[in-house]
Parts: sequence; C-alpha cells; structure tokens
Amino acid sequence: MKKCFSVFLSLIFIFSLTACGNAANPGENGSEPTKNNSLEIINMDIPENFVLIKGGSFQMGSPESEAWRSADETQHTVTVSDFYMSRYELTQKEYEEITGNNPSNFSGENLPVENVSWMDAINYCNLRSEKEGLTPTYTIDGQNVTWDKSADGYRLPTEAEWECACRAGTSTPFYMENSPSAEEANYYGHYPYQIEENYFSQGNLEVRPGEYRQTTVDVESFSANPYGLYNMHGNVSEWTWDYYGEYSTEEQTDPSGPASGTLRVYRGGGWNDFAKNMRSAYRATLDQNKCSFNLGIRLVRNAAPGTGSVSGTDSQIAGSEGNGKILIAYFSWGGNTEGIAEEIQRQTGADLFEITMAEPYSTDYNTVLDEAQRDQNIQARPELSSHVENMEQYDKVLIGYPNWWASIPMPVASFLEEYDFSGKTIIPFCSHGGGRFGQSLTAIAKLAPEAAMGEALSVHYSGGSGLPEDVTEWLNNNNIETN
Repeated sequence: MKKCFSVFLSLIFIFSLTACGNAANPGENGSEPTKNNSLEIINMDIPENFVLIKGGSFQMGSPESEAWRSADETQHTVTVSDFYMSRYELTQKEYEEITGNNPSNFSGENLPVENVSWMDAINYCNLRSEKEGLTPTYTIDGQNVTWDKSADGYRLPTEAEWECACRAGTSTPFYMENSPSAEEANYYGHYPYQIEENYFSQGNLEVRPGEYRQTTVDVESFSANPYGLYNMHGNVSEWTWDYYGEYSTEEQTDPSGPASGTLRVYRGGGWNDFAKNMRSAYRATLDQNKCSFNLGIRLVRNAAPGTGSVSGTDSQIAGSEGNGKILIAYFSWGGNTEGIAEEIQRQTGADLFEITMAEPYSTDYNTVLDEAQRDQNIQARPELSSHVENMEQYDKVLIGYPNWWASIPMPVASFLEEYDFSGKTIIPFCSHGGGRFGQSLTAIAKLAPEAAMGEALSVHYSGGSGLPEDVTEWLNNNNIETN
C-alpha cells in the first residue's frame, strides 16, 4: 500500500505550487490578474504521489494565431476549483493490483497502463476507491455514468481541469518555453512542432527532429511541469470525464462538458503522436468502449466536496446490421491505399469508389508533402470531381486513405462532410510509413459523429505479401463476409 500523508502536513508546500490563476500575481504578458477559486481544503489523507492544483481562472483553448490549432479549440475563460492530481500516469502495476489484469500493449510495472477504454477507467476509479475505503465517485447504469461531485473517491479529470494542470499557468502551445524535444517528452520525435512547414528547410525550427522510441517509457521519465506533473505532453494520452462537443463561448466555472454524446475526450498525446497533437489545447476523441495502445489514465480527487451530480448519457450509435450494401471509398496518391482497397474489393465483392479531386495534388513527392500540410493547416475542403450516387443504400462504408501528417488527407474530409453517415458504420483503413493511424481516427470521428466506428486497419506502405491475410482477419473482426 502506498504511503499516505495528511493534507495538513502538506500545507507547508502548498503555497509554493503555482495556481491556474492566482489573484496575487499578474497574468502573463502583463495581462490582468486571474481570479482564484480556491476552496477550503478538507481533512483527508492523500496518496503520496498526488499534488494540489490550486483553483483559478485561465484561458482554455487556443488563440487563432496558434499553429496547427483546430476549430474546436475556441478560446474562452474557465475557472476551476482546487483538486488533487496524480504526478504520474497510472502504472501497469497499479492497474493490475486493483483489477487483476493488464491489457497493455507494452509490458513493464512502471510503464503507464494503456489499451484501456473510458469505461475501464471509470470502473478502475470505483474499484480503487472501494478498496481504500473511499466513497466511489461514479454510479454505472449500463453505458450511462453519473458522477457524484461530493464523493471523495478517485475520478477522471474534466477537460478543464486537465488543461489547467497541463498549462501550469502558461498560455503557449506547450507548458515549456519552447516546443518539446525528444529529450523532453516521449512522442514521434521525427516530427517536432511545426516540422510540417519546415520539412525540407529546418533552419527556422525551434526544435529539430529527434528520437522516435516506438514504445511507452516509465512514468517518472523526463522533467515535471511547473506543477510537478510528469508526462502531461506525450507518453500516453489521458482520458477525461467529458463528452466531446463544442465549447461554450461564455465564461464558465467547473465545466463538465455536454450532458450526453457519442465520444469521450482524451488529452495530451502519446508516444506515437506528432508534437502538434500534444499541444495543451488539442482535443482527441474516442468511443467510451474503445481503447488504444496510445491511451491511458491519470487520476484526480476532490480537494473539497462538490455539490450535486453530473449524469452522462451515452448516445450509443448502433451500426446497421441490415442487408444493405458495402461501399469501399478510398483516396490514394502513390498507389498503396488503392492496392489495399482493391484487395478488400477482391475479398468482399463490395462496390469500389475512388475519391478524386477537381484539381489533383502534384505528382511530385516533395511538392505534395507541402500541399498536404498546407491544406491540413488551414483545414481546406478541396472540391471533389467524383460523387457517390445513392449513398443511402450503403450500411457500411470502408474509408481508405494514406496517413498524411498524422491525419486524413483533406479530400477525405470533403467526402465525409458531403454525405449523411447517421446510423451507418464507418470502418477506416490507412496506409502509413510508421505512424499507424496518427490522429486520423479522431479526425474521422469528429467529422461523422453520428456514425458508428468499426475496427480500423493500418497497413505499412503496401502491406507486402501478408496483406491478403491481414485484410481477411480485419474483415472478420468487423463481421464482414469474405468470398
């Protein structure tokens, strides 16, 4: 059992912790002081590796000038109350001690647990609370979960709490002065922040490309942020309580996100992410029952009892299991994705549709890299020259694309926005050079939130001789009959 210490004994260092907003200190760049939202700290024992995050106000989201920001990062003023957060991502040892199993893709007691769904994380919080004699935070009714804000047990942070803790009083894309190098965070180190527009001429980069470890690292790795929290950028992303939805533009206090939704939010980026997707403001999404080798848990607890409860209603989307047709829609530039699509068509006999542009990208590799990052940066929606007739006849749409700059090519975004995918099942497949899906699945989920998402397939380049077998296994996993 972990050593505990009384909160009263910790008061001697509490005042040295930087708050999200501190009424005694001016904001950055000469801005007005932010107001404090501290509550009276309750008398309770806190696990040794938790730190107090002092409440206050901060600007959540990103300014329009921030490179590689997304449209869902609308900046707005948020005030959060005091809370305790674990210094570290939850380890495999901690998870296995409570649940009796370890689902992680990588193996190591002090590595972060990953491959856990949001529901797994919620169940862990309750089980650990019960074991330690605390009041469980969550009531689980099937897929719907209610959060008792007065409970003293373990819980997930809200999006606002997570971003407040990550920023640690800063307003820049990352909490450190410059963007993180591969020596400061565990991520796809070949792709530091703003590499996209400086790929062929890196003289303007603050941080040069570095090591890509292709694995998680111990939770105590690298330096902590100013609040004493480790790996807030990188290693594994971390689940939050919130459903995904648009931010309110009004000032908010202790927001907990939409009351219902189809996707949950996770934050921070992981070992397989580009730096742009580790920014403090970046929001990633996933169904609450799905998991990833890149996604784990960081725990929080109340510093003082809250009031009321928050009921989360999961708007489950059942993909059609009818006898409707299957469509294979793909965008391909160099031919790898086209080859995968043709193999899928050979095994299923499904309709094949190529997503083509009215003004195609360059056939020159270096040029198309620039064109692709340009369109992603401005979230362009290129005009398409081909269109699907009678999309309503298809129950399942298998969407293929190359992983470009850790996301989907923008012609695929144009395709997703052109049709109504409500009630359909989207099953992605992508070709990649080492980045697997990147954040492409989040991009698809945000563009088609009313569609169910099947199990995705990533193929290294063309897939080689093992492609037919890989495709067969993937189709079977998605309950699609083969010839």
